[in-house]
Amino acid sequence: MPAPTNTLKKRLLAGETLIGCWVALADDYAAEIMGGAGFDWLLIDGEHAPNDLRSIRAQLSVLERFDADPVVRLPVGETWMIKQLLDAGAQTLLIPMVESAEQARELVRACRYPPAGIRGMGAALGRASGFNTIPDYVTSADDQICLLVQVESRAGIEALDEILAVEGIDGVFIGPADLSADMGFQGNAETPEMRQLIGETLGRIAKAGKSPGILGMSDGGIERYLSEGARFVAVAADVMLLAQAARATAAKWKS
Repeated sequence: MPAPTNTLKKRLLAGETLIGCWVALADDYAAEIMGGAGFDWLLIDGEHAPNDLRSIRAQLSVLERFDADPVVRLPVGETWMIKQLLDAGAQTLLIPMVESAEQARELVRACRYPPAGIRGMGAALGRASGFNTIPDYVTSADDQICLLVQVESRAGIEALDEILAVEGIDGVFIGPADLSADMGFQGNAETPEMRQLIGETLGRIAKAGKSPGILGMSDGGIERYLSEGARFVAVAADVMLLAQAARATAAKWKS
């Protein structure tokens, strides 16, 4: 019996456009609510949310019964972190601040077992292998890992073509806030210069045969990204949905 099929990777390879949402409340109860909301994928955020290995594992567990595929964003692309998250059952990873082909190649190696990579041979202890109940896990796991890298700096944009040429990178996700800040626009991705850069970058990613992704926080921006070829698009964040609904409800009744 092989490793479970990564349906997110399969759908991206089939050319589907997938709509997702950030999950940053760092709680499995909240993740379970989001799992049933109807999104194609959910991003469990380990970079800007107070998540750790145990809280991410708990959220992966509750999301298993839903069609929304979990994506885990690590705080950094450290090999030991990647190893722990893969053993905990994550099959799709998003790594922030990728700025070179060399860095991208090391990330690919961290996601693969020897001889193709350097992932540690501890599958028997992890939930990814069903605690050693999936006999062919080690020989089949590499094909089911989806590695997405985040380009969100001038250095990343300058190295984009080289990053896109790295075998094993399945998609490139643009970080509009960090990218626009690094470009001198204080995090404002809606300037004419940033709109042009983002549109061109989405096109370059697609032309290279990789899946272009991005996070949008306004209807206009999301519609534009989709029209420019973005294929996996986050359209909201659970923290902001809760905050906005709570504030609106309080304001409505206090007025």
